[in-house]
Amino acid sequence: MTVHKTLHSSALRRIARSALVVLTVAALPTICPAVGNRRAAQLKTIQLAAPRLTGPVALEQAISKRRSIREFINKPLDYVQLGQLAWAGQGITEKQKGLRTAPSAGATYPITLYFATQDGLFVYQPREHRLQQLQSGDIRVRLAGAAFKQKAVADAGCDIILTGSSRNLRTKFANKSRTYMLLEAGHIAQNIQLQAVALGLGSVTIGGFEARSILKLLHRGTDYEPVYIIPVGYPAEQGATTPEELKQNQTKSEAGMQK
Repeated sequence: MTVHKTLHSSALRRIARSALVVLTVAALPTICPAVGNRRAAQLKTIQLAAPRLTGPVALEQAISKRRSIREFINKPLDYVQLGQLAWAGQGITEKQKGLRTAPSAGATYPITLYFATQDGLFVYQPREHRLQQLQSGDIRVRLAGAAFKQKAVADAGCDIILTGSSRNLRTKFANKSRTYMLLEAGHIAQNIQLQAVALGLGSVTIGGFEARSILKLLHRGTDYEPVYIIPVGYPAEQGATTPEELKQNQTKSEAGMQK
């Protein structure tokens, strides 16, 4: 009888300990996600305005005025400007097939656009045409540090970071996958720079940086590769050409051709 009671008590203690462990482990997911959810709730989702498909600046004018601008005044860009730049780089132009503003080998679209502004770090989501905030802190100074302290990165109203992953290209293009990814980044960069001119802004493409430091700032793994940083902002030099001035120059040029 005594032996039976002892065994019974021992079994109960083991069950109690097991239950305690189960309850403790089960409780963790209800606590940790709550912290994560609170942090996620503080991050913003910016639904961008529909892109403007016409403007005062002709394509030829934008091409002729594009220059590498490395000095900017300290003035932020608004979300209308950011949305137009994002759309120019990776916006959807054919909804049914999901085709975008820049050509892509096999329509794989391996490039992702990140926007570093005074409001934090955002990633562009082309299908929804929105910016999803990933970090609330301004990383532009640290980004400049990763780019060998290039002042343009720290001063521009916005830094657009192009990262790519050739992983999705490998099935179709094997050892050509990285080449095609880099070519696509070039198409996107040119679109962004021409759109910047049309908005009366300046930009410069930067390829000199420490890739690992960039990935760390973006919280991305090594299967991604930073390709460009494109600072975009208001040029510091006097006499910067605005869209209105470009339109006036275009009108004068057209009038001269008609004479």
